Amino acid sequence: MAKKSFSVIIVPHSKTSFRTLSVSKKAVKAVVAGSFLLALALAVVLADYVSMSMIRKKYRALSLESANQKKMIANYESYVRGLKTTIANFEGYAKKLNIMAGLKSPEVIPGAPGLGGGNSYGESGEGNIPLGEPAGNPQNVSLGTIQNLTRKAESVEKNLDTLVDFFESQSLRLASTPTIWPTQGWVSSPFGSRIDPFTGRKQFHYGVDIATNLGNPIAAPADGIVVGVKAEKMLGRSVIISHGGGITTHFGHLDRFGVVAGQKVLRGDIIGYVGRTGKALGPHLHYEVRVNDKAMNPFSYILEE
Repeated sequence: MAKKSFSVIIVPHSKTSFRTLSVSKKAVKAVVAGSFLLALALAVVLADYVSMSMIRKKYRALSLESANQKKMIANYESYVRGLKTTIANFEGYAKKLNIMAGLKSPEVIPGAPGLGGGNSYGESGEGNIPLGEPAGNPQNVSLGTIQNLTRKAESVEKNLDTLVDFFESQSLRLASTPTIWPTQGWVSSPFGSRIDPFTGRKQFHYGVDIATNLGNPIAAPADGIVVGVKAEKMLGRSVIISHGGGITTHFGHLDRFGVVAGQKVLRGDIIGYVGRTGKALGPHLHYEVRVNDKAMNPFSYILEE
């Protein structure tokens, strides 16, 4: 039986003879099948390419979104840390105002030894410990952190509202409360336990020593009346101001006086000049705040930075 085939006759233009090309039906089917399979493979490859292009495009979009979200989270964490610092500062001011208003006692931690000399309250003893903040690393931002900050902010707001109402009715008391630094300088010896620079023994320092230039002016930290202008062995030339309500401020190691006993002074008035009289290693001001003759930490009253 003859094989079925397809014949293709080729007739050239320049010649009279022609050529006949015979292709079996089986070969034609094979070529058609191969072409179909090739077209199908190309279609699959093209579809895969389109799909991968879409995936890469979506991946780039997700990567960009992720980077933006990370940046937003970093900014958010920075903002929350700043908010925590702000609330802590407000808490510190509210605490000082509470102390001035007599509404609650200050928080306590051990004090650091100082460099200055002289102690008008005694050679040794016990007393209040200066304020401070415990060291630590910032917490990670979380829902609990936000809730805690919210509670703190609400608590500080309520406390400040109470204090505003209190001081509006007690403006005279506020004017008579020592709230500013008496002179410009740096604290060489804070309030609290320390090693005496002269004896090398542990003692309690009932004020703060502010090291500064000889002759720097000393300002009254609040309104009051000068009740003491004297010279003594420990504090040298010293001034005492009564502010009423049992509050007095004490200033030691003055070079010279700027006031006399019985004189009325206002906050900011010059009462004397920094010196090194009495028991002092160098020019500095010894500054104390007392309430009913009990030494208090001056940092608890100073509002200015």
